[in-house]
Amino acid sequence: MTTALAHPTSIAADGAAPELLPLLENTPIARVTAPLPYPHPGFWAKLEYLGAGGMKARAAVSMLLGARHRGELAPGAPVVESTSGTLGIGMAFAGRALGHPIVLVVDRELETSMRSLLLAYGARLEVVTEPHPVGGWQRARLERVHEICRGLSGAYWPNQYNNPDNPAGYAPLARELVDQVGHADILVCSVGSGGHGSGIARLLRSHWPGLHVIGVDTVGSTIFGLAPRPRLMRGLGSSIYPRNVDYTQFDEVHWLGPAEAVHACRELSRRSFVTGGWSTGAVATVAAWAARMRPGAEVVTVFPDGPHRYLESIFDDDYCQRHGLLSGAASRPVEVAFGEVDEVAGWARCRTVRDPLSHTRAEAGDAG
Repeated sequence: MTTALAHPTSIAADGAAPELLPLLENTPIARVTAPLPYPHPGFWAKLEYLGAGGMKARAAVSMLLGARHRGELAPGAPVVESTSGTLGIGMAFAGRALGHPIVLVVDRELETSMRSLLLAYGARLEVVTEPHPVGGWQRARLERVHEICRGLSGAYWPNQYNNPDNPAGYAPLARELVDQVGHADILVCSVGSGGHGSGIARLLRSHWPGLHVIGVDTVGSTIFGLAPRPRLMRGLGSSIYPRNVDYTQFDEVHWLGPAEAVHACRELSRRSFVTGGWSTGAVATVAAWAARMRPGAEVVTVFPDGPHRYLESIFDDDYCQRHGLLSGAASRPVEVAFGEVDEVAGWARCRTVRDPLSHTRAEAGDAG
């Protein structure tokens, strides 16, 4: 079941605004030394939330430009995509810059403030009200995307999870990091659709061949081989297997729970002023751990979004108390081996990274 929300003018394209595109570039970088939870030498954080449209606007613009170049998206044609929020802002930005009406399929768990913001940016919202019995909210949203595309003439679905223009859109971000940092030994990045982590890791390795890449996922996510479970954190993790995830780029993976992310976000706001949401808290926790474990190593990460959409969750005491998030955050990861567990409750680390689908197919072949 879905409901539709739209401003009266949100479906009609009224021209492009390409002058917006430079606002994506050259986001600042900050040195973070807040104890998360222990003191550490510090790490570099690329503040993508200070770019117009946020980090995922880079991917959104790249996907729409790629589709137009291939003739898959006509000028002024509607774009339909699923989002848990952050990509929606990026898509709204890309639609305005390139002149396309944007239809976003969201779910009832999306914050009221984010719904209002997406509507204010001119997007039409389709709200899925029931999760899929197997694939949860993500699959329910994707099924609605397909329904809308079948009934909307000329509609284009970017398919963020499997579109190579998604990771390609982060090449400028990687080049900015090279210019701003000069050298890094460790890259820590959140993983959801697989776009920014895979995209920037490839290019950064060409500049820094010894780079060690740590992927950060959430408990309950399938991306790195765990069983799907309900997930409180949004913006990272998945209940499907995005093909944009380049598993060969990751040297290890960490899964974090929401308590760790909440602690980090609150500590960042108090000690460093720069903070953000679930993904930011998760990568900051792991980046601080990496800096502590390898003194002298330069650690860099990306803060994908800012704190504003999380004022009623991460930064709200009542919300955090209801979900038991104000205590119990792990201070270090538990070591697990690939394939030996299908669920973790909190911060865990695996030093072997494989594509779960390829691993499953290989096991099936061996059994045959």
